Parts: sequence; C-alpha cells; structure tokens
Amino acid sequence: MDKVRLGKTKIIVNKNGFGALPIQRVSKEEAAKILRKAYDNGIRLFDTARAYTDSEEKINFALSDVREQIYITTKTMAVNAEGFWKDLEISLNTLGTGYIDVYQFHNPPFCPKPGGEDGLYDAMLEAKRQGKIRHIGITNHRLAVAEEAIESGLYDTLQFPFSYLSSENEKSLVKLCKEKDMGFLAMKALAGGLINQSSLAYAFMNEYDNVLPIWGIQRESELDEFLSCQENPPKLEGDIAEQIAKDVKEFQGDFCRGCGYCMPCPAEIEINNCARMSLLIRRAVSANFLNEETQEKMKKIEGCLECGQCKSKCPYGLDTPELLKKNYKDYKEILKGKAI
Repeated sequence: MDKVRLGKTKIIVNKNGFGALPIQRVSKEEAAKILRKAYDNGIRLFDTARAYTDSEEKINFALSDVREQIYITTKTMAVNAEGFWKDLEISLNTLGTGYIDVYQFHNPPFCPKPGGEDGLYDAMLEAKRQGKIRHIGITNHRLAVAEEAIESGLYDTLQFPFSYLSSENEKSLVKLCKEKDMGFLAMKALAGGLINQSSLAYAFMNEYDNVLPIWGIQRESELDEFLSCQENPPKLEGDIAEQIAKDVKEFQGDFCRGCGYCMPCPAEIEINNCARMSLLIRRAVSANFLNEETQEKMKKIEGCLECGQCKSKCPYGLDTPELLKKNYKDYKEILKGKAI
C-alpha cells in the first residue's frame, strides 16, 4: 500500500485521502457506512470544512471511536480573528474532538501572515499554542496566493487543485512544496468530474510521492474504485498513458473547473456547470444533460447582465461570460441534432 508523508507535519498516511464534501448529500447512515468502510480499508485522513454543512457531524458520528487512529483536516472561511475562533469552536464541538490535526484557511484571497490587521494568522498560532490545532494549512485556487504561502514558510500544508489536466504552473507548486518540505493535498483530483476514469487519475498521482489526493466521495461504488486502485495500483504506461495524453490534448486552453467561486450569479445562472456544459455532455455520457431542467438552466444564459462579477471572481482568470456564450451556442446546436 503506497504511503505519503505530509511534509514537516510528519503525518504519514496511505495514498487515498477522503474528501468529505460530497457526503453532505447523503443520509447520516449512508455517510457513516461509507466513512467506516474507508477506515476499515486503511484510509486515515479525512478532509472536511466548516462550510460543508453537516460533513463534520457525519465524520464524528462514524469515526468518533477511532479518533486517535485518524487525521482530520478541516477549514475556516473566517475573515477576522473573531470569526476564526467561532468557526474553530464549532468545528471542535461538531467533530467531537479536542484538537484538529490540520486546520486550514479556506481559499482566502490573500496569504494570512503574523501581525495582519485581520488577526487570522495570530489566532491560528494561539490555537496551536492552546493545543486545539496541531498543524497550520491553507487551501487556495490562486497560484499567486499559493506561491506566497509556500515561500513564506508559515504553513505546514497546501491544498490546491491538481490533476493530470493541470498546467505546468500547477505542477511547479508540487515541486516547490517538496523542496520546502511542505505537505501537498490535491483537491479536484478528478478535475471537477471531467476525469471519468479513477485509474487514470490514480496512476498520475502515483508519480508524485509528496502528493496526497483528496478524493471527493459520495457513493460506496466511488470508494470501491479507489480502494481497488489502492490494492492494485495502476501504472502510468501503455493504454493509461495514451488516454491521459489524449485527454490533455483535448483540454488544452481555458476550461471551467467547476469550483463555484464565481457564484452566486445575479442573473441566477448556474455558472459552475453551464460554463462547462460542452465538456460535461461529452465526458459524463451517462448523465442526461439534455433534459428540460438543464435546458431551462442553460436558457438563463440569455439573461446574462454582462456585469463581469463572475470574471472578476474566477481564480483561474477565465473570461467566464465568453465561456457561457460558447457553451450555450454549442448546447443549442446539440439540441438541434449536432453530433456529440
């Protein structure tokens, strides 16, 4: 079973991290079944966030009796020290634990540092002094913030989007983290659902001995796929290497990762799906994206206000309004019979 060390935290776990955002969408009992199966099969790191509604509660429900055998990473979106302490206490209570292994700033638009007017990093240090957290982490979608966090030496871990569709800039973050002995947690390891074969994603991740992929898991069948890869790790060669190369070529240029940080839209457009509908239709062939509900969602693009809010919020610098137009044009052509 492949292991990964999260930099100077000295945390060593197997190569599968459990992303607990999707378990918001299932019952408490179903979530407990999936979480427990993950634990029983060797998964030891569980990533959640205060913003993930009842995700922390479900982790507590399923794994409280094995708390000392697992690592919990959670996050705060607080913008000041007061909000930080409020989030931390809620997370500790909801998780039913006296400490959090890695407490992360959740996608801040800047890199919190000691002495800042926001008081965030100083609060993090005080929480660590009190023993309420053990390691300090940061998550982000912005290259500049991630690079600053790595170079600052203030953080033990970075969580950042990373998959075989990532650019060379994103790959350089992984290399820099390794040089600085900083743990790297890979979110969106399936590129927001655009990678539809777990074996390909797993084979790619295995090329990086300092990367821990955080797989977002909602169904037991999804967990089973990653457990299978864990038992029989696929290698980046042959058909797998060819398919990855084909996908990388297909996704050259700008594409929406579906992170949702452009939301909400004042015109009520579901941007994080509508701006990548062309890809979803072609990649997730089992889903019905041509139904009446989706057609209504896509039609809302006609009401775009051209306000530019989505474009200004996009951490990848995409021209979101233009992406919406291109996807809507393609969608209408598909409805008229265009071959997919």
